[in-house]
Amino acid sequence: MRSGVGEALMKLIADMLSSVRGGRAVFSKLSFEVAGGEALLLTGPNGSGKTTLIRTIAGLLRPAAGQVRLEGGHPEHSLGEECHYVGHLNGVKSTLSVEENAKFWNRFLDGAHEAVETALATFGLSALRDIPAGYLSAGQKRRLGLARVLLARRPIWLLDEPTVSLDEASQAMVAGAVDAHVAAGGMVIAATHVPLGFGKSRELRLGGQAMAA
Repeated sequence: MRSGVGEALMKLIADMLSSVRGGRAVFSKLSFEVAGGEALLLTGPNGSGKTTLIRTIAGLLRPAAGQVRLEGGHPEHSLGEECHYVGHLNGVKSTLSVEENAKFWNRFLDGAHEAVETALATFGLSALRDIPAGYLSAGQKRRLGLARVLLARRPIWLLDEPTVSLDEASQAMVAGAVDAHVAAGGMVIAATHVPLGFGKSRELRLGGQAMAA
């Protein structure tokens, strides 16, 4: 379990970051900073590198040049260990119930036991706790995947198209969770094609050869 104390002093810094996939430059010389208490929206057309950038920050991809570093984080944790990453796949086991899925991720992420109830309630899943995840709608599965960010305290949330398959009410749940995390000093970086309704955010549009924010 992690404390929010000091998270507002964190700063994620991307310095002259470049990525090449399949021999093609996805983005080049990209520099920006995000501090605790901020939400950054990554926008731009398909192929502009939003997912690649999210995965690079998470440590799942190596940049071709430049670096991403975190200032003010736990001295014994890597950048990836300070992050929750929720990509296009929800990470849901269809044969397990909603609650069993939540408890699995809670244990795997070393979260506090009481976080399970909080996560299910925040994402409107409490009444579905006993239903096998395979019977959920696409939107319900997405909410269950997103609930992972509340199952263990991590200061940085990396969200790739978080509102895909969600109706208006569910989108409001996500925005509420993000706003609360940011207000507590957390950091959110979200890739999106659509407005996300976050209370406080700024935008970094990808698609050029040299960008900064």
